[in-house]
Amino acid sequence: MTPRRRSVLAVLMIAALSASGCSMISRLNPFQGKGGPKEIAAEGERISIVAADQKLEPAEALKGVDFALPPVGVVADWPLPGGTAEQVVGNADAAPNLSIVWRRSFGKGSKGGANVTAPPVAAGGRIYVMDAEATISARDAQTGAEVWRVNMRPTDNKRDREAFGGGLALAGGKLYMTSGYRMVAELDAATGRVGWRTRTEQPIHGAPTVVGGRVMAVAIDNTLMTFDAATGAPGWTYQGLSESARILSSSSPAVSGDTVVAPFGSGELVALRAANGNDLWNEALSRASRNSALSEIRDIAGRPAIYQGDVFAVSHSGVFAATDLRTGQARWSLPVVGITSPLPAGDVVYVVAKDGQVICASRESGQIYWIRDLNAGYVAKREGGLWGIGGRKIGKPLWSTPILVNNRLIIVGSSGQLVDVNAKTGVVDRRVELGAPALIGPIAVGGMIYVVTDDAQLIALR
Repeated sequence: MTPRRRSVLAVLMIAALSASGCSMISRLNPFQGKGGPKEIAAEGERISIVAADQKLEPAEALKGVDFALPPVGVVADWPLPGGTAEQVVGNADAAPNLSIVWRRSFGKGSKGGANVTAPPVAAGGRIYVMDAEATISARDAQTGAEVWRVNMRPTDNKRDREAFGGGLALAGGKLYMTSGYRMVAELDAATGRVGWRTRTEQPIHGAPTVVGGRVMAVAIDNTLMTFDAATGAPGWTYQGLSESARILSSSSPAVSGDTVVAPFGSGELVALRAANGNDLWNEALSRASRNSALSEIRDIAGRPAIYQGDVFAVSHSGVFAATDLRTGQARWSLPVVGITSPLPAGDVVYVVAKDGQVICASRESGQIYWIRDLNAGYVAKREGGLWGIGGRKIGKPLWSTPILVNNRLIIVGSSGQLVDVNAKTGVVDRRVELGAPALIGPIAVGGMIYVVTDDAQLIALR
């Protein structure tokens, strides 16, 4: 993994959006003003509970206090990037030995302007992956053997010769893909035959969410777009605030019932009606006081998670928050800088900070049970140069969104390691060498764990 890939793509990849045509500044909803009242949840007397000098540390009141986790059970399918429409999966029963049973290359890895960013999805005994140049393949979940492969890179559009990003989602026997090549498409999950393609004005760097016959995705210009899952016809859209500098990545919306919660590069977390796009509430995950230029980048790069009536999300600006799904009321928040997705589970919620800290907090109060630094003892290195002089300094490893497996947190990182963290205590029990950097969160399905690496390998652990 090159220094450019680690520090530019995975962390900040900060760039002006001039190439994305990002000119709209206001938040617009095309369905407002066409009759009927505007649906907005009452905000009440919301106050910020993130103090400027607040420090992260375990709460004295929680020392020695146990908490409940969801029961362990086999997960049969993982059809969306976060597993379900709410972007939350329970406590999977999988890979007790954490032994690598096979690895398969599935296409072009990250190099130059192309990058592997799509999380794998799974259903019906198959794993679906997409490489750095929009080639999609279906793999047998037990052996890794290729079932089919389709190159979805456009050949009729000269302006999109290079692109990255996008993702996959499964619903009703169909595989849906989004792409940095400005495209949304549907394929038959069994054969790979393309059903429809719809071109978009902007690249899409995040994976789609498919619920209730709608494909939903956030474009690079902070537009939430929807499409008819059967035909690809565009539906309602929602324009978030534009940002001149941001992380060149996008997240996936979370859906619960008729409520869509979408994250944006502006740090906005917006709840909308799934049926028509009418906005319900808007929460800004941005600290009032910021002390560095990087803290001005407000992206919510990870997926929001909906769990038992609350929405959990973390921003690069330094806010990890729990928000009431129905009212939009802020319940609690912590000063965490993050680019991953929170993991609510039972009585607690986990989040991996950008600096490598894994935090276990009470889901109800936000008080912290424990903190574990995955980068503790890390010694900075340099690549290039001569006899240790010059070259580029390599930053601390970055770590992925966690998953909960047999009461353990499974996390992969840019160091090329998979770590096994005790979900109750935070103790790191094992580290498994993957042989390549991995920043895309793993999935656990059918009793196995699957990891996608930066060089386009699919690794299965049992």
